[in-house]
Amino acid sequence: MWTADEPEFIRLVQAEVVHIRNRLRGMAMISRGIVPNLVLSQRAVERMLSAASQFMADETGEAMVGFVIEDDTPEGLPTIYVLDTISPDETAVRRSHTFQQGDALQDEIIWWLQENWHFHRERHRGSEALQDRFDVPLRYLGDWHKQPGSMIQPSHGDHMTALTWLDDEDLGMDSLLVPIVTVGHAPIIGESDLAVNYITVPMDNGTDMRVDWWYIHRDVRKFQPVHPVVVPAEQLPSMMKYGWHVVLADRLTDETFALADDGLLVRTLFYECDGEVPLEFCFITIRQGASSFLLFVTQHDYPHSAPQAYHAPYVAGVDLMDPVASFQLLWEVAEPIADPADWDWSSDKGLLDYLIAIEVEMGLRQPPIQIIPVIDFADAALDAADGGLAGASDSADADDGRVKSRRHDDEELRTNTEAQEHD
Repeated sequence: MWTADEPEFIRLVQAEVVHIRNRLRGMAMISRGIVPNLVLSQRAVERMLSAASQFMADETGEAMVGFVIEDDTPEGLPTIYVLDTISPDETAVRRSHTFQQGDALQDEIIWWLQENWHFHRERHRGSEALQDRFDVPLRYLGDWHKQPGSMIQPSHGDHMTALTWLDDEDLGMDSLLVPIVTVGHAPIIGESDLAVNYITVPMDNGTDMRVDWWYIHRDVRKFQPVHPVVVPAEQLPSMMKYGWHVVLADRLTDETFALADDGLLVRTLFYECDGEVPLEFCFITIRQGASSFLLFVTQHDYPHSAPQAYHAPYVAGVDLMDPVASFQLLWEVAEPIADPADWDWSSDKGLLDYLIAIEVEMGLRQPPIQIIPVIDFADAALDAADGGLAGASDSADADDGRVKSRRHDDEELRTNTEAQEHD
């Protein structure tokens, strides 16, 4: 007889069945030399072209995100959809024969996109806003990178890196896409019906960019060519706009430090506050010894849009080591705070400015001291008098100089006259 843990046990069994099925399918695909279907969004292709055009002489690359949709029929093949690419952060190393992917920014963006897509699925499942076939998680698919010359195949280093990723159980990846971009190819005239593993895209300099698509499964352990099909971006789900916290990462750091320097304990998180995506980027703040929290909610386009503040009393179960769960508890009891009467938001202001205005309005802190310069008119008069005397002295010196000059001229004229009379 099953115990109370039956649902959890069933979930584990189902997960194991799915895992075994995927492994068996992978082995069957290997034995038949079959690779998945591959569909590319035109948007992803355009972003690859833009990145490759900016770094013509150096290697570069981007992460790819999209879907892997399984086909449950016995002979069905999974289909990989590449929806978008994500540029690396400033730590990426680009040289003529080296590209080392930055990852801090990409990880943050992928997380943002995944969380927004997850909520979109939960919100619109069963409606026209979400096609049933796309009701799957958004996932990282692999990285494309540009190689010099005509190196259209992944290198030995690419192979070792891919196997390391696939063998990492924590990542949980069965396969990777590893497209190779090369530039400077002569344009291809006409179309071909041959199923090849590459696409070509015209560049502004009259040559073509070529993208060769390679697929590797952890049971195959070698790269296989895969045939891509490009479709208009409108036929596939679009990705959410990036939140300000990744577009303006330095501002996020400055905002957080400014609040902390003012004596606040600060936690940040994503949360769905208004019932729709994109998610809001939120701040939980509290002063030491306080019995209530101040919550700040910002939209994805902050600071162009104004933040909103909320007051939330302390409730049982709040643990700031888990910001999401804590915010959920606080959000249920939070009340909006009206903006101060003389408050006017602008993008050059920050959350600390907003906080100060709120606390001043509530009588919790004194208004900032404004230093107004004071002019001592008595001193000003003396300065003016001193200036007048100095001016008069300068004038007298100038007049004296002119008198001396005239005397010198008279003496010189008299000397010349006497010399003429003598002659």
